Amino acid sequence: MRALQIAGTGMMAQQTNVEVISNNIANMSTTGYKRRRAEFNDLLYQNMRRVGSQSSENGTILPSGTQIGLGVKTSAIYRISEQGSLQQTENRFDLAIRGNGYFQIQLPSGEIAYTRDGTFGLSPEGLVVTAEGFQVLPGITIPAAARDVTINAAGEVLAKLDGQLNPQNVGQIQTAIFANEGGLEAIGDNLLLATPASGQAQIAAPGQPGHGQLLQGFIESSNVNVVQEITSLITAQRAYEMNSKVITASDEMLSTLSRMR
Repeated sequence: MRALQIAGTGMMAQQTNVEVISNNIANMSTTGYKRRRAEFNDLLYQNMRRVGSQSSENGTILPSGTQIGLGVKTSAIYRISEQGSLQQTENRFDLAIRGNGYFQIQLPSGEIAYTRDGTFGLSPEGLVVTAEGFQVLPGITIPAAARDVTINAAGEVLAKLDGQLNPQNVGQIQTAIFANEGGLEAIGDNLLLATPASGQAQIAAPGQPGHGQLLQGFIESSNVNVVQEITSLITAQRAYEMNSKVITASDEMLSTLSRMR
């Protein structure tokens, strides 16, 4: 009885859907997190009578054949790159990108990762680093004697030093954009890696065409909409229950057959 297997694939699909939703809800307070959405495809069809085939020797053809669907599968889990709300922190090294773009992060392995999480600080050497201590590229060192640091919308890092009238430019933060942001690979710690699906990173200063501007003293909140996620969770739960009802009904039909004499 195909219904057992078909309903089983439906339950597995909804289980994946609930896992994606639960991950969104768990990260509702994660800085720079982008919510995910599960997408599904129907499985192969079994042709009992193929559509368009001849139904007689006179050349008549079937206007609509007989196809039996075999269930559903998870096709993709998309990342929704909608801008999250901006939250003021009063920390002079916190940065948010208003618009497109990612910060570049140097990993200990030498790879370059990308993130929307602008929760930055200073290393003991004065380098601008992430909360995990990873260097923010292109590598900016803040002088120990700096009384104040300003990072403007174009990414210029300006340090105010004693005895100098004008601030000193100590570096330029650059951002990266991708042709297909959904193709980036998440590796945890709010970090993403480029893949052949995402394309090569296009690097430029904030505010350049296609690149958003920086806001100092702000961070970008998660773009998870709790009401929408709860609604999706209820829908997924009901779909899971309906598939379980199909399995129950199929089992009762098989029990009826087994009792026949």
